Amino acid sequence: MVRKTVIALMLFLTTAANVKAQSDDFGIWTSVEAQKKVNKKLNFDIEGEMRTRDNTSEMSRWSIGAGVTYKLTKWLKASAGYVFLYDNNVRISYYDETDKKVIQGLVNVGDPKKRGEYWGERHRVNVSLTGSYSIGHIDLSLRERWQYTYRPEKTVDSRYNYYEEEWEDEPHTYDGKGKNVLRSRLQAEYSKKGMPFNPYASVEFFNAWSLDKTRFIIGTDYKITKQHIVGLDFKYQAIGHDDDEDSNDLYILGISYKFKF
Repeated sequence: MVRKTVIALMLFLTTAANVKAQSDDFGIWTSVEAQKKVNKKLNFDIEGEMRTRDNTSEMSRWSIGAGVTYKLTKWLKASAGYVFLYDNNVRISYYDETDKKVIQGLVNVGDPKKRGEYWGERHRVNVSLTGSYSIGHIDLSLRERWQYTYRPEKTVDSRYNYYEEEWEDEPHTYDGKGKNVLRSRLQAEYSKKGMPFNPYASVEFFNAWSLDKTRFIIGTDYKITKQHIVGLDFKYQAIGHDDDEDSNDLYILGISYKFKF
């Protein structure tokens, strides 16, 4: 079984590399998590994460968060958490039918107008309910998570003017903004006593009055010991109607480490 799992992982990494080469954008997400089990029902955790984009050439996010999970019944658990995010933002405005340059025929509706780039913080809280059901060695789970993210007001010193093809040294303030998202994740995981690998696959939908994005994941955790766990996964993230975090579909290689104490 271990040999088959190793072969499957090698095929998985080969596929991930091929998709990376064919995609327009690729990123690496790495995370480190510490988890404390208080008793059979209550867990606390803290996690730090780093993300890249533009084919790993640019840092896109740092974050650190803490959470608590409580097992309500054998098949249902509740959780809540807070995350501080520090993002590398690219904000682009577009011409509409009321702009003078559109009326004059110099540009078209939907052409990029100005671009602002800056690092800024966001604050995120979430609450979740996760139901699970096992069929043999397959663990099925459905997680429903509500999250609220607040982006404080931010002033940038300059923005790039696409029409003039130059940077304008005029301060511009982006208003503060809050956003509610419902995240629905369905996951299947294979687990067997004595087997160090726990392969899994999931699909998650991000809804904010419309479908923001869909995230597909395939990966595995590897238990080095009961306390030390490393993870490897490959994600495909498809952008939907209106997502203000990501502008392009993204292929992601995920690497994680978890310590339990």
